[in-house]
Amino acid sequence: QLQLVESGGGLVQAGGSLRLSCATSGRTFSNYAMGWFRQAPGKERAFVAAINWSGDTTYSADSVLGRFTISRDNAKNMVYLRMNSLKPEDTAVYYCAAKYGSYSQRDQMYDYWGQGTQVTVSS
Repeated sequence: QLQLVESGGGLVQAGGSLRLSCATSGRTFSNYAMGWFRQAPGKERAFVAAINWSGDTTYSADSVLGRFTISRDNAKNMVYLRMNSLKPEDTAVYYCAAKYGSYSQRDQMYDYWGQGTQVTVSS
């Protein structure tokens, strides 16, 4: 089992920034690609960003490209999502997920999930 715990969510005004963190434990973190997903009220869970095991390859959804940055620290077993220029439509519960092997945009491909952290962007 790989345990994931997100933190860093909160309430922020439009145009502001937040950094989400995801702490992992239980298995070899560097064996896993990591992803961030989000789910807004009444909507399906959506891909936000993903990073490969070494951190040298990332992929982001078009809706966050240029505003959000995913990164990881394998020495600390952590993955991060830096969110800049936040918009009200970024309001959602954000989830950290781990996938053994290569990364994916498809949530059903991920093996482990955190409990989520709420991000609310006010206009």
